Amino acid sequence: MPAASHSADRRRPPEPLPLTVLTGFLGAGKTTLLNRLLKDEALSQTAVIINEFGDVALDHLLVEYIGDNMVLLQSGCLCCAMRGDLVDALETLLRDLDNRRCTFRRVLLETTGLADPAPVLHTAMAHPYLVLRYRLDGVLTVVDCVNGEATLDAHAEAVKQAAVADRIVLTKTDLADDQQRERIVARLRALNPAAPILDAAKGEATAERLLNCGLYDPERKIPDVKKWLATEAYADDHHHHHHDVNRHDEHIRSFVLTADVAIPAGTLEMFLELMRATHGDKLLRLKGIVKLAEMPDTPVVVHGVQHVFHPTARLERWPDDDHRSRLVFITRDLPERTVRELFEAFLGAAAIDRPDRAALTDNPLIPFGGADR
Repeated sequence: MPAASHSADRRRPPEPLPLTVLTGFLGAGKTTLLNRLLKDEALSQTAVIINEFGDVALDHLLVEYIGDNMVLLQSGCLCCAMRGDLVDALETLLRDLDNRRCTFRRVLLETTGLADPAPVLHTAMAHPYLVLRYRLDGVLTVVDCVNGEATLDAHAEAVKQAAVADRIVLTKTDLADDQQRERIVARLRALNPAAPILDAAKGEATAERLLNCGLYDPERKIPDVKKWLATEAYADDHHHHHHDVNRHDEHIRSFVLTADVAIPAGTLEMFLELMRATHGDKLLRLKGIVKLAEMPDTPVVVHGVQHVFHPTARLERWPDDDHRSRLVFITRDLPERTVRELFEAFLGAAAIDRPDRAALTDNPLIPFGGADR
C-alpha cells in the first residue's frame, strides 16, 4: 500500500511554473530593466525568452552557449531565443527541464517586437498542455516618462499594454521635468487604477515588487485574491476623465461588478460565453472571484483576455471575510452600463427560474449571510 501511494506521488503533475510577461513600446526601456532584474538573486533559476539574442544587449551577461538557441547567464538564468512560435519555445523549455538538461523555476518573457501582449496571454491561458505547466504570474509594462504621452497618443497598442498591466514601470523619470511626470502618472492611473506605478530611476522596480503579482503566492501556496483583484482601486471616480475621442486611452474603461447573491454555475457560464462571443475583441481583461450557488463555500476564479478564458480554478475556501462575487473588467469601446445591464439581466433571469423561493439551504440567490450553513 505505501508503495502504491509513493507511485501515485510520482505521477502527480509538477506545480505550474510562474510566467511573467515583460512588455512596453519600442524604446521604453524593457531591455535595460531586464538586465537589471537578471542581476537580482530573486531571478536565479529563471528561464528568459527573448525574440532574438541580437535584439538585446545581454552580451556582458553571457557565459556559454548550451544549445542551438540557449545560453547560460552569469546570474544563473537560462536565456533562449524565440525565433518563431512562442509555443515551440515554451515547449522546448519544458522538454529540457523534464529531461534534466536544464533547471529553472520561473519564466520571464520579454515581448520585443510584439506590441500587443494579448497573443502571449492567449498562449499561456488556452494551450491545452501549456496551461497545465505554466501559470500567468503577471504582466509588467514599461512606459517612457519622456516620450510616453506621445506614444500613448499615437499608438493604441501602447494604451492596451498599460491598461492590462499588473505592474507599470516608469522609466527615464530623471530625464523628465515634474510636469511631464505628473501628467504621465495621472494618465496611467486613469488607464489602469489598480496597477502600482514603480519609478525605475528611484530603484523602485525591484524583483521583489515586480514578481509574484499573480493570484497565488508561490511560497505560501495560497491565493491572494485581494491583491490580485485590487477592487478598491476602482472605487473612486477619478479615473473616469472627460471624454475625448481623439485620445486612444479615452476608449478604455475599467470597473468592478459585484453580487451579494450566489450565482448558478450555468448562469455564470452563459454570461461569460455571451461576453466572449459578443464583446470578446473589446474585453481587454477580466478577473474575478465568484460564489457559485452549487458550492458556495468554495469560490471559483475566472480570468479572461479578449476571446480567451483560462479554465476556471476552484479555491478550497474563501480567502477572507468578503464573500461577494467580484468581477473586474478592463474594456475598450465597451461601456460599463452595457456590461452591468447584461450581468444584472442574467442574475434576474436566474431568480425567475428558481422554482422554490422558500428553500434556504440551496437557494442560489439568497444574500450572503442570509442562511448560515
